[in-house]
This record gives sequence, structure tokens and C-alpha cells, in this order.
Amino acid sequence: MAIFDIKLPKSIARALNLPVSDARRQQLKVLKKLLRKARFTQFGQLYKFDEILLSRHPGKRFQQLVPTYNYTKIYNDWWYKTLEGIPDVCWPGVIKYFALSSGTSEAASKYIPITKDLIRSNTVTSFKQLLSLTRYENINKSAIGKGWLMLGGSTQLQKGPTYYAGDLSGIQQKNIPFWFLGLGLYKPGKKIARERDWSKKLEEVVENAPNWDIGFIVGVPAWLQLCIEKVIERYNLNNIHEMWPNLSFYVHGGVAMEPYKKGFEKLLGKPLTYIETYLASEGFLAYQSRQETRGMQLSLNNNIFFEFVPFDDNNFDSEGNMVEDPEVYMIHEIEENKDYSILISTNAGAWRYAIGDTVRLVDKERSEIIITGRTKHFLSLVGEHLSVDNMNGAIEMASGELNISIPEFTVAGVPHGSFFAHEWYVATDDKVDPVKLAEVIDAKLKILNDDYEVERKHALKAVTVNVLPEHVFMDFMNSKGKVGGQHKFPRVVKGKMFEEWKAFLRKRGY
Repeated sequence: MAIFDIKLPKSIARALNLPVSDARRQQLKVLKKLLRKARFTQFGQLYKFDEILLSRHPGKRFQQLVPTYNYTKIYNDWWYKTLEGIPDVCWPGVIKYFALSSGTSEAASKYIPITKDLIRSNTVTSFKQLLSLTRYENINKSAIGKGWLMLGGSTQLQKGPTYYAGDLSGIQQKNIPFWFLGLGLYKPGKKIARERDWSKKLEEVVENAPNWDIGFIVGVPAWLQLCIEKVIERYNLNNIHEMWPNLSFYVHGGVAMEPYKKGFEKLLGKPLTYIETYLASEGFLAYQSRQETRGMQLSLNNNIFFEFVPFDDNNFDSEGNMVEDPEVYMIHEIEENKDYSILISTNAGAWRYAIGDTVRLVDKERSEIIITGRTKHFLSLVGEHLSVDNMNGAIEMASGELNISIPEFTVAGVPHGSFFAHEWYVATDDKVDPVKLAEVIDAKLKILNDDYEVERKHALKAVTVNVLPEHVFMDFMNSKGKVGGQHKFPRVVKGKMFEEWKAFLRKRGY
């Protein structure tokens, strides 16, 4: 018997049953498909997509003829035209939707092109992940046919001269297939999803919570935790399962779940199955397809061509900026357990585009990766090469050892005499000695990172911890207008952002 009875449209059904082949072959097939579709665009004509397609080695020829891009470069050279309604710039047709970036470190929002083709690809990958649950054991499979609470950005998008703009989650939810809506699974529903005011949206979700039978929750941990806390408080519950007994799955992404788990699980009556996704504004890159594994399987056969740049001093400067002509490899050429910056080419007109994330291949046979951080969110003041993955691991280990919940944290590199120090800001409502917490975090980082251990004996002279109430981090996000949806607090603060953070804390007496 099927775990759920959903009849998929034929186009999606075909896509979900693509033949299995090796990673290199899948990726070259994707590249050729993208090149054929975009060959008559301005971009395709300038960079000789026809010539690349005729080459015996299209992957290598593509890398020779097409430069790498970051957001600023591709926007200034190409994407600004699509905002003016000019068709056939980097992808055929007029771009109707743009995802606004949700980062807190940039002063201005980024406009990422979103096409119908990309939305369709994201939907296909979503259902591939859903079908992967058939291989899971000892789970509540009946919950898959219950409500799906997707807590994202507003589907009421900003209207531009020729386009609409908003959070990717809002754009994606606005384009949920009609047959999925018809099943009545999607919550909070179209009316509440349109609400732009996050506080009002949250209030409406809490008000309607007793009317829903939720099996899945989808969203960023910090905001979902806040939502569940409000439901529990409003209805005087011991845990959320008293209201939603079928709640069994949590689909999360965008930020590591580990720091949130301890606090999150206090709200539950029984364990959840956590499913990690890698859904960036530029596309649905990877998803967890197996139980009890840390890695996510790259979506190699669904309109995203991946390239990888070793994240080292040869290819990146001290600020995390990629050099002009970096070393670049395809999926079959990279090694396990090394950090790479990821480049993507997609069916939304991103070409050799650095999305700013770093990943590590953890299973070459299955093409499974983990996200290790951001190119600009590593701390390497003196060669300690501290990644967000290291930070998350240390926080998780420290939380367990001291029996405290730390849902948020951020780290800054600061001068210390003629040397340097790391200054941590940690959110917890539990009682803890900051000095003891600093000692434990420091000790765990020495275990996780050999370079860090070496530099602690030399130029990295101190590690300090400032303990703050949990609400302070959200209050700061609120002050920046970064509330709800996909917005996340950066794990490393630098420059102007660090100055604003310190000024915010001083103003509030911390």
C-alpha cells in the first residue's frame, strides 16, 4: 500500500523517475540542457553556447569561455537588465519574479531572478525528497497525509514595474501546484500566507492552530520555535503534541539545526524526524534522502550544474572574496572531507554563480554534502580556519556538557593587544557562568579543529563569551526589519554589522 495517495501530473512523475547514472554523466546532461535552452539569449550569444555544445568536452569548454560571477558582478553586467523588463538576457523570456535576499550583513537587498522553470524544478526536487521517505523505517508514515505548516515569507509580493519581488518561500508558496492545494494539506492557507506583518501572521497561525491536524512543519528553526511556544502558551499545553498528535516531521534548512535542538525538543511530547534541505534563493540544491545520515544528496539531474572551488588561500582572500580566475572542479573531480565554495548554473539565468556557501563532500558514491559555512563567515584572523560547522559543533557539545540550551550565537574576531581574540555572543535563558562556558567552547574547538588548537598557543590569545537572553537576538533582527520567514542571524559578525550589534547591545544595557 502507498504511504500516501497523491496522483502527480505526468510531467512531474516523469521527472521523478529519471534514470540513474553516474554523477559526471548526469551533470553534463544538465549542462547541455541549460546551454541549449539559453543559447539565443544575450549571455548565450556572447559566451558562445553553440560552440560549447559542439565541443567534445563541453564541461571544460564551458569553464574556459564563461567567467565566474558573484552577485555584484552578474547583477551589474546582466541581471539589472531583467529588472527593467528586457527579455532574453540570461534566460529566455521576461523574468516575472525576483527573490529578495534575507541576509543581515548586506545593506541593500539582492534581487535573485526566479523563473517558472526554476519554480518547477524546485517542486520536482521537493517531491523527490518526499518520496525518499518511503525508505525510512519506524516513522509515522500516515502523518504525510496530514497538514503541512509552512512558515515562510508573505505570498503578497512587492510589485515592480515589470516584476514581483519577495522572499523565495513566499514566491514558492504562491506557486504551489493547484492539485496540492486541492488536497487541503497546505497550512496556514493562502489568506494567512499573504500577510506581510510577521506578528499578525504569527497571531493568525496561533488563532487557527486548534483547527489543524499538522504532520509536517517547514521553516527556519528560530521562528518555528517561537510559533510553537506561542501556541503552547495560548492554549496552556504541556507540549505541542497535545494539540497536534500527528506532528512527526520537521523539514528545515538555511541554518544548522543542532544549536536549536535542545530548546526545541522541550516543546515536544515525542521525537520528530528531522529532514534537512538545501533550498537557497537560487535553487533547491540538495536534500537529506536517507535516515540517520548527516549528508544531503545533491540534486544532480534537475537543472542545476554544480562546480566547486577549493576554499583555500589560493582561491580566496582574507575577506572571503574569490580570486578572479580560481581553480574549479566538477562533481566527479572533488575529494571527500575538503571544503569547497559552490558555483551553480541554473534555469533562472545564474551562470557559474558563487552563492557564497561552502560545502564538504562526505559521501562521494552518493554525492552527499554538508554545508560548512559561508565564504565570508569563516574566522581566520591568524590561520585558525574556524568554520561555522566547527562553531555549531562546539556549541552543541557545550550545550550537552553544561545542560543548557543555546539557540543563537554569533562570533567576532577582535584585536587583543598586538594579537587577536574571539568574542562570542551566546543566547540562553539558562543559568551559566560565562567564563566556564568560554572554557568549554574553547576546549571543544581544539578537539574539532587542529589549526585552531595550534593558533591558541600563539597569536589567538583569548576567547570570551557574553551571555545574553534569548530574546535579544530576535530583538536585533526586528530592529533591522529582518523578522520571520527565511531571516537568520549571521554566525560571524564583521565590520559595519558588528558595530551596529555592539551599539544595539549598549543601548539596551548589555
